Amino acid sequence: MTTSYPWQAGTATGVGSYPGGDPAEALRIVLGELPELPHLPELPARGPGADMIGRTAGLLVEMPVRVEPSGWRISDRPGRDTVRSHDHMARDLDVLEEVAGGHDGPFKIQVCGPWTLAAAIELRHGDKALKDPGAVRDLAASLAEGVAAHVADVRRRLPAARILLQLDEPGLPAALAGTVPTASGFSRLRAIEEPVAEDTLGKVIETACAGDAAYPVVHCCARNVPYALLRGAGAKAVSVDLNLVPKHDDDAIGETIDAGTGLFLGAVPAADTVLPALRATAEPVRDLWRRLGFPPAQLAEQVVITPACGMAGASPRHVRAALQRCRTAARMLYEAAD
Repeated sequence: MTTSYPWQAGTATGVGSYPGGDPAEALRIVLGELPELPHLPELPARGPGADMIGRTAGLLVEMPVRVEPSGWRISDRPGRDTVRSHDHMARDLDVLEEVAGGHDGPFKIQVCGPWTLAAAIELRHGDKALKDPGAVRDLAASLAEGVAAHVADVRRRLPAARILLQLDEPGLPAALAGTVPTASGFSRLRAIEEPVAEDTLGKVIETACAGDAAYPVVHCCARNVPYALLRGAGAKAVSVDLNLVPKHDDDAIGETIDAGTGLFLGAVPAADTVLPALRATAEPVRDLWRRLGFPPAQLAEQVVITPACGMAGASPRHVRAALQRCRTAARMLYEAAD
């Protein structure tokens, strides 16, 4: 089948988080190292409200949050924690407009998905939202509305760009398996049925990307990625860590590729380490493709190379080296298939 992607062949991008606290500096690094598909860096070192959960919780509509010792919790009224989340995002978007306002290619933004958010945020009485199906529906509806507004704001600031919306769902496999701990930690929450999980995620994607406002990507840096569920929910690309992809997932990945779904592969270590040789970075990607039996030329078109998840703890030097390696490896894979 013929599928067009919003990125060009031989492209690399980042996942989301970076070290440090200067959004302008981080964005300039991303634009310099990943010009074909840059993204909005997330800087959790700035504290509550800049972390993945708090950042997205700040987008919720009519659902204020606050920080408790146990984590983020839904609140009765907006307080300083909600304001802090809003301020971090506002600052990031102002920097985005100032530094990248003229960008005229694809550009990726990231938010937390509904199931990971529900597994992390607590209700007013302390139980996790995931425990209550009604609370999950309310949370997902609020999230969908808030993310749609966020996408519209980014589009206004980057009028010539094609927006990719990445929903981070590292907690989805645990929610499906029934291994998410309760607030007390002494037991586990019930497993979520796959049709329910797909429908909820699908409604968020449908609302946030309505009218082709954004191209939906779902990131899941966990084992047992539910590829078919993500495709069914409307994901046009799936982002995974390559070192977490077991061979028994070959059929599911093959079906995903065959369906024309884009594949973002985390092929470069996120943590500070000596990077392997360029060929050793690219070879596992090529091996996966060869094992699945797809044409080599299709690889560079359908696959985007990324670092593994979790760069917030890396040094700035490693971040630059990892991003450079992603771009060089993507280019190498493209040229080898040409």
